[in-house]
Amino acid sequence: MNILSGWTKPWRLRRNAATQPCHVASGTHPDIRLYDKHRVMWQLVLTLALIAGSGLTAQARPQDTTPRLRPQDFVTEQTVAGVKTLIKRRPGSQTVAVGLFFAGGAGNIAPAQAGIEALTLAAATEASRRFPRTLLRRETARLGCSLSYLVTYDYSALTLATTRQTFEQSWKLFADVVRHPRFEAEDVTLMRERLLASLLDDEDDPDALLQQTQARAVYRQHPYAATPTGTPEALARLGVADVRAHYARLLTTKRMLLVVVGDVAPERLAAEAARLFAGLPAGAPPKPLPPLSWAEADVTIVNRSLPTDYVQGVYVAPPLTAPDFPALRLAAAVLRDRIFEEVRVKRNLSYAPTAFLTAQGANLGGIYVSSVAAPQAVEVMLKEIERLKTEPVEPAELRATVAQFLTTTYLAEETNSGQVAALALYELVGGGWRQNFTSLERLQAVTPEQVQAAARKYMGNLRFVIVGDAARARRLREALTAPAPGD
Repeated sequence: MNILSGWTKPWRLRRNAATQPCHVASGTHPDIRLYDKHRVMWQLVLTLALIAGSGLTAQARPQDTTPRLRPQDFVTEQTVAGVKTLIKRRPGSQTVAVGLFFAGGAGNIAPAQAGIEALTLAAATEASRRFPRTLLRRETARLGCSLSYLVTYDYSALTLATTRQTFEQSWKLFADVVRHPRFEAEDVTLMRERLLASLLDDEDDPDALLQQTQARAVYRQHPYAATPTGTPEALARLGVADVRAHYARLLTTKRMLLVVVGDVAPERLAAEAARLFAGLPAGAPPKPLPPLSWAEADVTIVNRSLPTDYVQGVYVAPPLTAPDFPALRLAAAVLRDRIFEEVRVKRNLSYAPTAFLTAQGANLGGIYVSSVAAPQAVEVMLKEIERLKTEPVEPAELRATVAQFLTTTYLAEETNSGQVAALALYELVGGGWRQNFTSLERLQAVTPEQVQAAARKYMGNLRFVIVGDAARARRLREALTAPAPGD
């Protein structure tokens, strides 16, 4: 779909070509000779002949019946040695991005081993059987490629970014890392220390502390309780044997998804993938993820001697596959823009207030603010939520919000790695990769009434976390938990 491309109706072209008006007289009085009987008859015959000829000519013109290619038409879906493979060819692209995804994320892990997937994949990218650490680093530098990893609540991945010219050689590095990681004790220890240092550093960052506390509060009884980045206590217990055993569980075809974007022929890549995945066990697919739920609002306070209070409140949101997810997505975006206008621009209560909606297997929406006047800022934000529930969004505001999504979506997918991420997200938790190409159409179809209905349905029972001065936080908690007038 290319909603920016214009087109002209064919009938309009034919009509204009055949019936261009012509002036038969000049001045204010017509030439009476034009009304001569024989002259009029010949003009009539000539005009009919021209019209008939033009019509025949128009009908004889060849029609372009070639179907217009859509972005999804460049994606080839295959199952190679039991692994689903998505290859999006971008002719002329000078880079290639590869992601080998492992479905399950936090669902693969017990809370006591939180962080093991991050540790496993980090150590895997350090060295492989054919490429010890020093050689692997030298080869990646020589080829200009990058081997990395990512972890989320829903899936993890080993990734490769390289140029088209060095893709074949870079793929050899990637394939050996995937099938034969060394997991040397020295590498595992080094990666564990890095992850621990990052977690301990978060204790001094109020924003990071806010997010960690929020996650513990809302994911307590959910598989997401096993946070992908881990905890200091869990990571400290993990060793080489744990990492090797966990990677063996990951490397099964029913959990894996290969996504490649770049100027690479699908048949060529399928042959490479067949060698990569040959002999792998099938294993079991990840278990379905239960939805988040809670019945009551709540407030958690983390006491810190800070001049600024950090506040976040979240509500349960539907999955990407829900029919009303596009409406809630627009509701959250409208709320974000209104909060920015009311809290920052008009009242100068905070530099970066926002509203958000996650895109994962079990979703949350929410509001966030850091302020020296947090109670006033939060009061304004809650009033804006109520306004969304009680007043339909103006059509012009809704159209502008959809236009923002158009721009940000295209910007996010400018790079091959951005397109790999989008295809994987929708394939693993969004109902299939094709949904990535219809998401904007679904947003364009949303009405103001649907936005209002989504706000009413989901934007309630917010669970707040406050990081800041205890006395101020208690006053804010009292305001948040006070019964509404008339209750």
